[in-house]
Amino acid sequence: MLKTFPLLPRLSVTSFTRVCCSRMSTKPALASPKFISVEGGDIHSRSKSDGVNFSLVSYNILAQVYVKSSLFPHSPSACLKWKNRSKAILTVLKNFDADFLCIQELDESDFYKANLKTDGYSSIYIQRSGQKRDGCGIFYKDNRAELLVEERIEYNDLAKSLQNENISYGNKQNDIPTIEDEDDDPKNGSSSKNNTSEDHGDLNDPYVRLKRDCVGIMAAFRLKGPFDHVVILANTHLYWDPELADVKLAQAKYLLSRLAQFKTLVSDRHECAPSVFLAGDFNSVPNDKVYKYLTSGYSSSETLAEHTEELPIPLCSVYAVTRGEPAFTNCTPDFTDTLDYIFFSPADCLKPISTLELPNSDSPEVAGCLPNYYHPSDHLPIGAEFEITR
Repeated sequence: MLKTFPLLPRLSVTSFTRVCCSRMSTKPALASPKFISVEGGDIHSRSKSDGVNFSLVSYNILAQVYVKSSLFPHSPSACLKWKNRSKAILTVLKNFDADFLCIQELDESDFYKANLKTDGYSSIYIQRSGQKRDGCGIFYKDNRAELLVEERIEYNDLAKSLQNENISYGNKQNDIPTIEDEDDDPKNGSSSKNNTSEDHGDLNDPYVRLKRDCVGIMAAFRLKGPFDHVVILANTHLYWDPELADVKLAQAKYLLSRLAQFKTLVSDRHECAPSVFLAGDFNSVPNDKVYKYLTSGYSSSETLAEHTEELPIPLCSVYAVTRGEPAFTNCTPDFTDTLDYIFFSPADCLKPISTLELPNSDSPEVAGCLPNYYHPSDHLPIGAEFEITR
């Protein structure tokens, strides 16, 4: 089982309420993170160069359908109400002024689509499978990018392939770990949020084990700039449960396989060499099986990967190669660690020039954990700006 330790001191609900009440008198403002140059200093505008610059933000906004006071007793009640949260999230998203927004746990998609359209954004969206009400969306500025083609990813296809073809997804059926009960856990897309009868089936059945209703979406865009360049951007939200690490790894492998096929399609159809970017909530901490697979193609899992594999698309994390992975991107009393990433495929013509700043563990912004008046989600947004040259 994945064990993590909170990076922040825990406050009792009573103590946190006192802190919040004292702050309410001063009306804490929403945090407004900035892009910081990898060489240091604020970036207030795109750098002057002959290249094509674009910015990308990834953010798990915490679907309102999962917001219950019982799951977030540490949060001020005002911060959990849809009217307040929707306004706050919309303000945060608009303040980024990013060319691309990759959003996870996106419900009320019509609300965000309509309100971000006034700022020049178009969008594509996939809702989670089954009865789930949230999904993944990519918003892009019309004056910065032209949508060429999109594809949707449903990880339930892994279960369907098992059912239809009676094949394994990389391990023998009798090697699947036995789990007697799947506990509800109010974090990171957990079963408390997404409870269905299927989640409580026989987890030794590969079909039940793989059917997690998770999704992703990928699209190719032609950037508008001094020269034409095509980018592929994928956005996803992998399954949460640390007890089902094999399922998360299977999803990651399927994701990269689909992404590699999509890159070939785009390259052939548009006669180009597209740059590849992958963002999302991977529900995986740095250097665990999923992270290692995505960044090196190597998995230490004894049940799913017996040997080193060649990665379909080589990837690296933009924070890892610039200033190091954040100390945390998800912050609750029970769990505080990094789960969100922006990966890209390295190339001579591509370089990251800035990343979005994140608060330190001792910052007042995260005291008492999230959501709060500073951050309307239990996750922090991450982001980067890239430069593409000829």
